[in-house]
This record gives sequence, C-alpha cells and structure tokens, in this order.
Amino acid sequence: MKNNFLLLFPALAVLGLTTQCQSSKPAVAASAAASAAPAAAPLAAKEYRYESVPGDPLGVRIYKLDNGLTVYLSDYKDAPRIQTYLAVRAGSKNDPATATGLAHYLEHMVFKGTSKLGTQDWAKEKIELDKIEALYEVYRGQRNDAAARKRTYHQIDSISGVAATYAVPNEYDKVMGAIGAKGSNAHTSNEETVYQEDIPSNQLEKWAAIQAERMREMVPRLFHTELEAVYEEKNRGLDSDFNKEFEALNASLYPTHPYGTQTTIGTIEHLQNPSITEIKKYFGEYYVPNNVALCLSGDLDYDQTIRLIDKYFGAMPSKPVPVFNAPVEQPITAPITKEILGPQSENVMIGYRLPGKASKDAVRLRMLDKVLTNGQAGLIDLDLNQQQKVLEASSFTDMNDDYSTHVIYGTPREGQKLEDVKRLLLGELAKVKAGNFPDWLIPAIINNEKLTRTKSYESNEARASAMYEAFIERIDWKDYLKQQDDFGTITKAEIVKFANDNYGQNFVTVFKRTGTDPNKVKVVKPAITPVPANRDVASAYYKQLAAMPSTDLQPVFVDYKKDIQETEIKPGLPLYYTHNTENGLFNLYYVFDLGNNQDPRWGLAADYLQYLGAGQYSAAQLQQEFYKLGCSFSVSSGPDRTFVTLNGLDANLEPALKLFEQLLHAPKPDAAALKNMVAGILKQRQDAKLEKRVILNAAMVSYVKYGPKNPFTNILSEKELKALKPAQLTALIQKLPTYQHRVLYYGPRPGKGDTMTIGDVLKAEHKTPAKLTPAPAAKDFAEQPLKDKKVYWVDYNMVQAEILFLTKGDLYSKELAPTLALYNEYFGGGMGSIVFQDLRESKALAYSAYSGYNSADKLGRSNYNLSYIGTQSDKLPEAMAGMEALLTDMPVAEANLEIAKNAIRNSISTERITKGNILMSYERAKRLGLDYDLRRDVYASTQKMTFDELKKFQLAKISGQNQVILVIGSKDRLNFKELAKYGQVQQLTLKEIFGY
Repeated sequence: MKNNFLLLFPALAVLGLTTQCQSSKPAVAASAAASAAPAAAPLAAKEYRYESVPGDPLGVRIYKLDNGLTVYLSDYKDAPRIQTYLAVRAGSKNDPATATGLAHYLEHMVFKGTSKLGTQDWAKEKIELDKIEALYEVYRGQRNDAAARKRTYHQIDSISGVAATYAVPNEYDKVMGAIGAKGSNAHTSNEETVYQEDIPSNQLEKWAAIQAERMREMVPRLFHTELEAVYEEKNRGLDSDFNKEFEALNASLYPTHPYGTQTTIGTIEHLQNPSITEIKKYFGEYYVPNNVALCLSGDLDYDQTIRLIDKYFGAMPSKPVPVFNAPVEQPITAPITKEILGPQSENVMIGYRLPGKASKDAVRLRMLDKVLTNGQAGLIDLDLNQQQKVLEASSFTDMNDDYSTHVIYGTPREGQKLEDVKRLLLGELAKVKAGNFPDWLIPAIINNEKLTRTKSYESNEARASAMYEAFIERIDWKDYLKQQDDFGTITKAEIVKFANDNYGQNFVTVFKRTGTDPNKVKVVKPAITPVPANRDVASAYYKQLAAMPSTDLQPVFVDYKKDIQETEIKPGLPLYYTHNTENGLFNLYYVFDLGNNQDPRWGLAADYLQYLGAGQYSAAQLQQEFYKLGCSFSVSSGPDRTFVTLNGLDANLEPALKLFEQLLHAPKPDAAALKNMVAGILKQRQDAKLEKRVILNAAMVSYVKYGPKNPFTNILSEKELKALKPAQLTALIQKLPTYQHRVLYYGPRPGKGDTMTIGDVLKAEHKTPAKLTPAPAAKDFAEQPLKDKKVYWVDYNMVQAEILFLTKGDLYSKELAPTLALYNEYFGGGMGSIVFQDLRESKALAYSAYSGYNSADKLGRSNYNLSYIGTQSDKLPEAMAGMEALLTDMPVAEANLEIAKNAIRNSISTERITKGNILMSYERAKRLGLDYDLRRDVYASTQKMTFDELKKFQLAKISGQNQVILVIGSKDRLNFKELAKYGQVQQLTLKEIFGY
C-alpha cells in the first residue's frame, strides 16, 4: 500500500492557464517490425489531438483515445528511460462491504498473466481454474461448517496443483526483468490502483504490448498461493502498531464512509473467504479504458509514443463505470478518544476530518500543515522539536477525493505523559488560530515549496506521479497546475480563518501505549501443497514478445576525470565540482574521513549543532534565516565519514554560507539544550529496543558480524552522556574544519572563468587554517570469523517470525563484481528470481523473501551473503528448510539465467549517472580503491558468463558454508526443536545486543 500523505506536488504555478488543443503529426503505417508484435494491428493514418498548458514546466501533453483512455506524456531526456504508471480510478473504497480487500487482492492477480501470458496450455488450464472458482463459492457458503470447509479446501488445493502444471509462474516479472525494467510494483489505496514500471526507452513497444494484454483480461492463476502471500501481508500489518493506530483513527473519523469502515488489506474474515467471481466482476467494471490513465515521463517522442499506445490499447471497448456515491459523514461535535496497545514505542495521534483534495480548502490545508511543520521553521519544528519539549512531533495530511485527514502526532520524552504531548500539539494549533506566527512564514513556505517542486522536476517518478494524481483527482491538468498558483496566493488571514472554521472540538485522539494487545489475532494458514515452479517453460506469447526487435542502446559510463572538474581552494583543500545546467539549485558538501568509530562524540556534536545559535541569532532564529533564504544545512556523522551539507537556492549561496560558517566556527554553547538532548537520546535508546527492525537488522546483525563491541554499540554510556559539557561538543564542532577534507559542489556556478566561480566563493567564505590537520587514524572493528553454525534468537511479541541467514564471504575484490551482479539478479534479486519464485510463488511461505551476496562498501572489508524470509511462526520449519535448500543447491534454470543477463545488459545500457550523483559515485568508487566506473566491467563480463561459472561461485562461497541464523519472534510461537537443526541455539538479550 501507498503512503498518500507523502506525495510530491511537482507542478509549478504558471501564468495564463488556458487549455490549448493541438494535434500531433499524422500517424504512419505500422512498421514491418511492429507487425510481428502480439495483438498488433496496422493503423491507417491518424491525427492525435492533445491538450497542453502554456508555461507548463513539465511540458505535459494530455491525449484522449477514442475509447476514453487518458494518456499523459512528458518528455525529459535525463537518461534513455521512461517512468510509467498505469492508473485505475478505483481502490478499496470501491470494494463491496462484504468482500473487503478485493481491490488489493486483484492488484496481486494482475501480475499473474492472461490466457496468453503465463500459460502453457490455456484450454486445459481454464478447465481447472473454472473448477477452482466454483469451489471457492462453495467454500464461502460453508462458514459455519468447519469439516465441510476443510474438505472443500482440500479439493481447491488438489485442483490448484493440477492447474499449476499448465502455468508459467512469474512470466510477467520475467518479461519486465529481461527488458531491463526497474521498480516493478503496484499499490492500492482508497481510490486508486496504480501499476508502475521504470523501463528503457527502447523497450517502449514491448511495455505497451504487455500492459495492454494484462488490461485486456485478468486470469486468477495460482490464486491460493498468492492468497497466502496476502495473508502474510495482513500479518505484517497486524504486527505494526502504526497500522492499528491509523486504522483506529480512520474508524472514528469516518464511521460511515469506507475510509473508516473498511481497510485496503481487508478483514481476516473476508480474506479467508475470497471470491474469484467478485474479483472478476470488479475487474470487468473498473479496469476499462475510460477509467484508466497511462502516465509516462522520460526520454520519449510524443508522436511515436501515442501511436504505439493507440496501437495496443485503442481497440479496447469502453463501458460505463459504476458511480460511487460517497456517504456523508455527520459533524464531529465532541472530541473522541481511542487507545491502542502494542509492543512498540508510545505516541499520540490527533486527527481532523476536512474536505476532499479537489477543494480550495485542501490547498489551505496544505498551507496550514506547512505552517505547523516544514522541517525547518514550522511552529512544531521550532517550538516542540527544536526546543526539545517532546521527543519528536510532526504533522501530515492524507488527502483523498471525498475527504481529507489532517494528523498531528508526537512521541513523549522520558516520564512525559501522552496527555501532555497532546496538550502541546493542540497548543501549536491554537497559535495558528490566534495568528501567532510571523508574517514572513507563509511567503517563505511558498518559495520553499517552489524550490521543492523545481527539484522534483529532476525525477521522472515525481513528474509522472503528478499526472496520475491529477487523473485520480478528476481535475484538468490546467486546474492541477493552478492549485500551485492558488497555493502561492494564500494569505495569513486566510489561514487563520481556515483554522478557526475547521479546527475546534471536532477531532479524534488515539493514544498508542506500550503493552500487550488483548485483541491480537493472526491469519491462520491453510494447508497448501507447493505448486511446480516450471522455470524452464515459456508461453508462446512470451516467445513472440521476446522476438520483437528493439533498437540497441549503448551504455554511457562515468569518466571521473572528464565529468568532474577539480581545483584547489587552497593548498591541500581540493574542490570537486559538476555543473548544474538545469536549474538554480546547489548542493555543497564538506567531506571528512572521520566519524563515530574514531570518537562517538562526533555524532553527538553533529546532533547538538541543530540546537545552537551563533552570532546575533538564537538556534530558532538561525533556522528561520536559512528558511527565508531557501536553504538548509545538516551535519551527519557515520562510522568513518562526516558530511557537512548545505543546499538550496544558489542565488542565496553567499549569505547562507556566511551563516553556516559562522555556526561552524562560533556555535553558542547551550547547557539546557544539551541536557534535553541527552535525555532525548536516552529515551530514543529505550524506544529502539521496542522496534523489531532495529533489533534484527541493526543490533543483531552488528552483534554477529563484530561481537559485543561493534559500530552499533560504540556509544557513550548513560554516565558518560550525562557528564558531557557543552564546551566539549562545541569544541569538536569548531575543530572539524581544521581537519583535512574535500569539498564537493553541484550547482550552476562556474568552476573557472572571469565571473565569480564557486572556488572564489569558497576561498572567501570557507574558513580553515593555513595548514589542515590529518584526520585521526581510522578505527575499524574486527569482523568475527563466523566459523560455527549458530542460531541466535530474540523474543518479541509478534505474529510473524523473521529470519536472516548470514554467511561471511571474502574481502572485497572488484574482480568479483560481475559474478555478484549476475548471481544476485538470477538467485534472489527480485520478483522473477529463484528465491521469490520458490518461497513465495510455489510454496506460499512468505510475503517477503530475498537473498543477496552483498559487496563491502570499503576496501579491506568482507562481503556477506544475507538471506531473509518473513513468515507466520507456524510456517517457520518449512520456511527455513526452503531457504536452506536453495542456498545449498541452487536450482538450474537456463531461461532465468538469460533473463538475468538481459536485465543487467538493458539496465546498465540505459542507466545514466548524472548531476550531483557523479560526485557521490566518485566518493563510493574511491572507498573501493577504484578510479573508474565499475559498471564497465559488469557490462563487459556478465554476458559471456555460463551457468557453470555461476554454480562454481555458489558452491565455493555459499553452499555448505558456515552460517549464522538470526531469528526474531515470540518465544511462545517459535519452534526451538526446529531451530536446533541449524546449529547451537542461543537467546540474546536486548542488553547484550544494544550494549545498554
């Protein structure tokens, strides 16, 4: 599912907004090459009319095919790739109340193929699938007869095994992988289901052909194994306190509307009683061209693209779409309070119900949200976070067609009551209602939003997302752009009135407290017989599609010597820069080869800086000044590197740099800020022990790799923290610019020439001593040999169990790069990989499963093979055995190997490392002892590799190697007898792995 409230709005305000109708060039006859394509039909000459908006920075053209299909196109030639979205204007609010979760489950089914894609013998397969559909209707009617349900499900399982012999699992994923697609995924939310692909531009016709094919029909292939994956997704949600909290909030805000009466994932009752018939009905009603949009942004030709889309989608028939009549919610007249219990850290969430996103009030809501929190100068940012009155607080919007939700939330400091956090949050809202915020804030928000949108134009994903948002919202593109114009006209008085009109006693509060959830349930697994993977077979459609010709694209590798300009700010202080020719934004970095491994106080000093003032400014005033300038700064310290970063509007680089340098050289110590920061750190440490991802992926992994003393536990003790003096940390900050470092710049300033260069600016403003001091000697923690087979486990109250298999490999060597790239792509890299096919598609053991041989990020460090599976606790024996079997004996699938090779070739040939990414790529290369783009070796070598070479690597480095297994789960649900088969079982306490 998608997080709607984090969407970008990448459309800059434009002048003279009028819809402009135009025509593309007349179509030409279909080429001979195209005539070989599946479902291809030659078209007569045709003229395509489109709409556009003068001054649109995205240059979007909106076409409407004869069948009602809407097509948005934007040409952006940053790389020969195209971001695509296929958006269906229907989501979970359109689910029948008796079959919730249907839209989401249908989303999964659309990846399973059609009567052409994904089948070896459709005539025979259809007979079995029809039986399964009928049996599920019988099964649904046996809710009160457990014995009958068991017998019926046994029939479903048995017939599914027969049907699976005719199937080609994951054939869609194989196609997309072979053409070099990335980010193959989909999401379902309240009123949208969206399918996404990032494709090479030379594969556009294959993309159009296969997307049209799966829009044409949906075949519920491998239904019961995919249902198991949805069960696991549901269980993951049941293990998430945030999910439960947000559901409780919506249920109270929307007691009548589907936003609150049903969830996207659906109820356990409905998931366990699915209806293929209902799913087919939903597909037939909503997956029709007049209810769908194709949104593409990237390296495309408008005329050729619309012709291809019409060629494959144009013959689809349109039909009326059911009208959704939104229930009208009654006003909330008094505050509503709910409580949620769970193992994770505590917080409070306050929600308000407001008008839908197409209204003028939705634009005001966006502004009010930014007045509260914008990351720098919002009321919550400065009054609560910067002053450390709470551990963390923020706000966000969840904007939908019928209603929008505004949420403010906060987490408490040690000893602080959730009721006190609630009072503080409402206090900030009261300040808005009283107009108690500076007059300059709204104009500054408007300017910073423009900068954010300008930056987002560099992303095809953001550009294409804006298009499908407009479609789902049912507004013209000119009106979507005008929303940004409207945003720029909002006044302080308007926001004060809006707040007073809409924010009274009409809110819902959800207190999330730490404890045992008395209502905790799980989706019980049915008995499922694994189905065959059929890896070496392919449908006739797949073969036909693969045979379609496409223009070859040659890779473009970074040449660090040519693509990066280098000079010296002063002797011993290098400047590396790349030129921004696209917009007026900059990124500036001071990079130091020192970090927390040398001294854990570096990270503390970096955090402390945000609470300090300098010169005439307090800490809050300093943040406000940066925000006014459209700039921001950060200091982050990792294990062995520290990045000092300044970015924003290049026109304001000089004043921003002056402020920043003043802060670095003369920060004002603040004892109260340090005391609060220390208290906050101690509370965060306790909260970290409640988060399963931190426990497994950070604490346990570091413990196993390095032992009890490791980068994760390399922190000051509570006693040492409390003994810190402000002057100790400010002294570290002041000392930082005296160490040897390098400066990176990406922006519009020239590096050389007669005008003011970036070097000139830095010579004037970047204050350093005449001679820089070498950084302290690097400190690396010794890696453990991992010679013994062991199973470490941590007790955590959860429905699922999560398992990591960890094997230590050799020290980093660039010679291994091609082999690792091909192995990972073939074995565990994505939805078409061996691991995913076997553990999820064939055996239905997990929602998420992957495996990868991970290269070290620095010369002299070891590679590690890491494999993961998340599963129901009672499936742990089968899940572990399944992963172990794959790691021990990698299946041979020549077809998959060729797909993996093609994926690597097509991906690298269309990747372009550009802009500021060139500098970061160079930083990564230098850490590995490289002075060239390593992708060059991968591209040259992988195409010649054989399966025997891959198998040789797997047998030498993975199969039979000593491994450590990490498990997190509930001690009452884990099967310890099963765990003991894999090595000595040892429980780890939180104190052992966290070090406190």
